[in-house]
Amino acid sequence: MMRFLQRLGKALMLPVATLPICGILMGIGYALSPHAMQGGTIEGALEIIGFFLIKAGGALIDNMAILFAIGVGVGMADDKDGTAGLAALASWLMITSLLNTNVVATIAPHMLPLNAEGVIDTTSTNYIAFSKIANPFIGILSGLIGGLSYNKFKNTKLPDWLSFFSGKRCVAIVAGLISIVVSAILLFVWPVIFGALVALGKGIASMGAVGAGLYAFFNRLLIPTGLHHALNNVFWFDTIGLGDLTNFWGGKTSADVSWSLGMYMSGFFPCMMFGVPAAALAMYHTAKPEKRKVAMGILLSAAIASFVCGVTEPFEFAFMFLAPGLYVVYALLYGIFVAVTTVVGFRAGFSFSAGLTDLIFSASLPAAQKTLLIIPLGIAAAIVFYVVFRFAIVKFNLKTPGREDDDPDEVSDGALANNDYTAIAKAVLEGLGGVSNVTSVDNCITRLRLEVKDSSLVNEKAIKAVSSGVIRPSKTSVQVIIGPKVQFVADEFKKLVK
Repeated sequence: MMRFLQRLGKALMLPVATLPICGILMGIGYALSPHAMQGGTIEGALEIIGFFLIKAGGALIDNMAILFAIGVGVGMADDKDGTAGLAALASWLMITSLLNTNVVATIAPHMLPLNAEGVIDTTSTNYIAFSKIANPFIGILSGLIGGLSYNKFKNTKLPDWLSFFSGKRCVAIVAGLISIVVSAILLFVWPVIFGALVALGKGIASMGAVGAGLYAFFNRLLIPTGLHHALNNVFWFDTIGLGDLTNFWGGKTSADVSWSLGMYMSGFFPCMMFGVPAAALAMYHTAKPEKRKVAMGILLSAAIASFVCGVTEPFEFAFMFLAPGLYVVYALLYGIFVAVTTVVGFRAGFSFSAGLTDLIFSASLPAAQKTLLIIPLGIAAAIVFYVVFRFAIVKFNLKTPGREDDDPDEVSDGALANNDYTAIAKAVLEGLGGVSNVTSVDNCITRLRLEVKDSSLVNEKAIKAVSSGVIRPSKTSVQVIIGPKVQFVADEFKKLVK
């Protein structure tokens, strides 16, 4: 099950990777035409261009669920074939059409109560549930149907009189048939699921700053399992009517919604831009002198990735399994700073993650507030993260990067620090037991995802010497944390394996 969830998490990275372009387009657009979404008159060429860019970015944000469907479909396919994406799209169209409120009202009127005038009661929870059926959750579900249908039926052989539909041509048809059954089930189940999500969202939303802090705490705590994506869908997108991210980038303000817009994103900025680099510095300062060079190669790149674009996985996976207690404290610090940020009124949003890039582009959006507070908040986060990490590491002798027990067989050639992708790939392959021991090679946004025949041949310490860490999800699965440049290492690794 864990392997399946991790594969799903990796597949979700494909559509999520489209979000940065939305942020760039809409950020520039609002800078050029700040009143475009407020009903103001657009005057001049710059404002026209700005309005055009806002709409271009919104085209992706507004259709995020479809991107999830296609991205997950392709990502879950064994060979990443586009046929799975087509099947996922067919599934999405089928489910969202069959569960449209008009269709549901026709075939199951008892599920959508009528008012005294015989019109659908729009205050009904059931009505609201189906009116928001085109959401990221359904997108992910459609992607799973498309991808798994492809894996199962891509080689299907039909009788001669149906041979035209054999193989990949039957995948979309099968996905559509499965979607009909799924739609029939959701007709009864979806209102219950939706109600539970609404209760969860309202429960945390009603807690104000404390609720925002709890959300951030669980967001970080779920990173190792990949389940943080499910939690994010509840608060960032329109799954339950919150849509903190989509509304923020859609040009709305807190006056247009029932919560302080941006409160589920803003607090991540001081943590990712300043807290993570400071924690990385604490790890460097507490590393063994003879291992600081290697630790710097890991921690410096992780700190830069976090500051610039909010990619924190290289840092988090570098210590979460070495010092799980410290990782819980790390998640708690996020919760505290998100709560504090909510109270002081700093508001910024991200389309990808809470790094400098998104901060700059979100500063011109209507919902952005007190942007300059990032300076005192960032300084505070840097101090707190550094002090807490340094104290915990020294006090409890935690084995963070650079503090591992000495091993005479440990390999260290500084390849990671020098961006020598071929050397990194060779070292990882050697640590895995050679070409003959590797059965599958893949990668996500920051990790190499590998399958091996004999797990006893894997030398984790040798791999860690040229990476940010190693994860063993199952007996034959090995994940190597590389960072944002993992694609280059993966390309070299695949050449070596061939």
